[in-house]
Amino acid sequence: MDKFRMIFQFFQSNQESFMNGICGIMALASTQMYSAFDFNCPCLPHYNLAYGLGILLVPPFILFLLGFVLNNNISMLAEEWRRPQGQRGKDPAVLRYMFCSMAQRAMIAPAVWVSVTLLDGKCITCAFCTSVPVETLGNASHPHLSQGEIQRVLARIPCKEIYNGQQLIANEVAVRYLRCISQALGWCFVLLMTTLAFLVRSLRPCFSQAAFLKSRYWSHYIDIERKLFDETCAEHARSFAKVCIQQFFEGMSTDLVAARCHLPRKAPADAGEAAEKLLGITDRGTMNMALKSWHRCKPPLHLHPPALPTGNGWAGEGQPPMHPSVPRRETAAYFSCV
Repeated sequence: MDKFRMIFQFFQSNQESFMNGICGIMALASTQMYSAFDFNCPCLPHYNLAYGLGILLVPPFILFLLGFVLNNNISMLAEEWRRPQGQRGKDPAVLRYMFCSMAQRAMIAPAVWVSVTLLDGKCITCAFCTSVPVETLGNASHPHLSQGEIQRVLARIPCKEIYNGQQLIANEVAVRYLRCISQALGWCFVLLMTTLAFLVRSLRPCFSQAAFLKSRYWSHYIDIERKLFDETCAEHARSFAKVCIQQFFEGMSTDLVAARCHLPRKAPADAGEAAEKLLGITDRGTMNMALKSWHRCKPPLHLHPPALPTGNGWAGEGQPPMHPSVPRRETAAYFSCV
C-alpha cells in the first residue's frame, strides 16, 4: 500500500505527472479491452473489409478523443484561445505547446491499440482474406468455381468452423500468410512510433530549446494561475456564505428578542476573519463584475517591485546596495563640584 500511495502522490505532484499517469492507465486499459473483446468476423465478401478496418481504426479514434476529454488542459486551452485580448496578450507559441503536449499524450493509447491489433493479426486476416494469392498458395485451377464463388470461399477463411475451401487453399496456409503480414506491419508501426518519439525528444533541444522552455514555463504558469484563481474564488465564496448566514441568524435573533422569546446568542469569533477575506466584495453584482473583468482583461504579467534605496548613491546600475553604517555611540560624562 505504501508503494501505491507513493505512486499516487507522484501522479498528483503536478499536472504533467497526473496526465502521464492517466495516459499510462488508458494504454493498459486499451490492451485489456482488446483481450476481452470478442472478435467475430462476418465472413462475407462485402463486410469483412469494413469490419476488420473498423476494429483497427475506430477504437483508436475513440481513445484519442477520450485522451483529450480526460485532459484537464483542454478547457484551459480553449479558454485561453477564446478569451479577449484585454491587458494580457495571447502567445501562440504557448497555445501550440499546450495542444502538442495534449496530442502527444492522447496518442499513446491509440498507438498501443493499433500495435496490439496488428501484432495479433485477426483484423488483417478478416479484412484482406479475399486478397490471398490463390495462384501462389493454393490451387487456382480448381474446377466448377466462378470468381464470385471463389471470393465467397476465401471470405470464410477467418471462420474455420464453416470454411469449406480446403481444396482451393488450405485454411492454415492462408491464415499464417495474412498473420505474418500483419505482424510485420505491427513491428514496423512500433519501430516508426519509437523512432518518431526518439527524434522529437532528442532533436527538439537542438533547435529551439529557449523557445521550448519559455512556452513550457508559461503553460505551467497558466495552469497554476487558474488553480489559484479557483481556490481564491472558493475561499471568497465560503467567506461570503459564512457572513451571509451569520447576518441571517443575527437578524432572526433580533426578531426573536423583540418578541421576547430568548436572548440573542453571541456572535462567533471567526466572523470578523470571514469578513476580512471578502476583500471589499460584498454583493453579487460586484462579484460578477470582478469575474467578467478577470476574463476580459487579465492583469498584465508585470510585477511592480518596491523602490530601491538611493540614499547611499546606489541607483541600481549593477552595483550592490551598501549596508547602512552603524551609528556611533556617544558617552556623556557629568562632573559636579562641591
